[in-house]
Amino acid sequence: MKALTADNVARDGSESAVDAKRRNAIKGAFFSEFIDMFDIYLPVVVLSPVLFFFQPPHLSGGMEAILASLVFITTLLGRPIGALMFGMVADRIGRRKASIYSVSGFGVVTLLIALLPGYESIGIVSYWLLVLLRFVDGIFLGGGYTGAMPLAIEYSKKEQRGFVGGLIIAGFPAAYVTINLVAMLMFVLFPLNGVNSPYAQWGWRVPFVIGALLAGVLALYYVHKVAESEIWESETGESSEKSEKLPLSDLIRGKSGRNLIQVLLMMSGFWLTQNIITIFLPTGLLVHTLHLSGFQMTSTLLLSYFVLFFSYIGAGMLGQKIGRRRFFVIVGPLIATVGAALLYVLSNVDGLSLATIMLLVCVLAVLVTSPWGVIVTYINERFVTDVRATGFGVGFSLSVIIPSFYAFYMNWLGAFMPLRMTPVVLLCIGGVIGMIGAWMGPETKDVDF
Repeated sequence: MKALTADNVARDGSESAVDAKRRNAIKGAFFSEFIDMFDIYLPVVVLSPVLFFFQPPHLSGGMEAILASLVFITTLLGRPIGALMFGMVADRIGRRKASIYSVSGFGVVTLLIALLPGYESIGIVSYWLLVLLRFVDGIFLGGGYTGAMPLAIEYSKKEQRGFVGGLIIAGFPAAYVTINLVAMLMFVLFPLNGVNSPYAQWGWRVPFVIGALLAGVLALYYVHKVAESEIWESETGESSEKSEKLPLSDLIRGKSGRNLIQVLLMMSGFWLTQNIITIFLPTGLLVHTLHLSGFQMTSTLLLSYFVLFFSYIGAGMLGQKIGRRRFFVIVGPLIATVGAALLYVLSNVDGLSLATIMLLVCVLAVLVTSPWGVIVTYINERFVTDVRATGFGVGFSLSVIIPSFYAFYMNWLGAFMPLRMTPVVLLCIGGVIGMIGAWMGPETKDVDF
């Protein structure tokens, strides 16, 4: 009887230790996504009003637009590179180490951006340093989730993977709301009125310092609290035989190669629909078409992102219940029909009240971005342990490049139809591509790691 009790105590202790590792890994992935998105939105929300601080005075409007776009495009270009680099690191030497290296990297780079002098101090070099640092930042940001997310999913119980994936991606809307609230506080504390105003000189730097500090805290959290994936250690480990193999070579051939093509196709569709909501809708629709004031637009977006925090978790749980593949195959056509109809109403019906606009934007955002509550779990389930981090990173990040040129596609379509119809058509195309890509793959919710 005593021996049996001792066995029970030992077993309970072992289960408690595993549960603790699981919780720590999931928390780490959530905050990795949160800090990743916080850093990505820093130039969009905080730096956009003061880009003149880094640029020569009296630029033409066209040149200003080009220089501004480079700050954001370079980050975009860095993300797939980082996803590939750190994905291979995560598959060769461990998910935990990849997370520590990448988080530490973008923490340091973010702090360096906060310390940059302006054009008045070092001339145009100031702008090019900003562009270079954002590119390097993009590399580290692209690696931020390639270790953290596979680590959390591998620790999750099979029946809870859907919830965990939805919870992790909910860090995205949480970060958006947070960075906007921080930016609003900075504008109050440091008024913006020209290159010598408090915000231009100091105010924009504070959120970057906050982002760097958050990254430092997360790196320490992974060092002291998060254990390496037991699945990775048991199946891959760090044996000399395994470490000599490059995950990329295994990823692009055989079954994993076919899986990657399917994931890239599906993700291209859902990145296109996502970009319509997260990039085009705020300025192209709410400002230029509906002519909302800055306060009205910010209020509408903050409300929609607050709702998205919960809808991502709900989508993950629904995908767990009905199946990830079935979820995508159902939601894709809904985006192409119901989502497109909602966007058409917002784009073409005059006289909508602010309350109606807010409601339609929330419903549209929940529907169109719902696949993202399932995507994190699904992509991790599509790849075997040896190449899971690399497959997830490449499948998630490389697929963003083609959809990111949606503005060019809108201009091309504008030759055949009214410009207001072009985002509606792109939403239809993206939903259909996402559905076809998902239909080509298998169901994954019962996959064993």
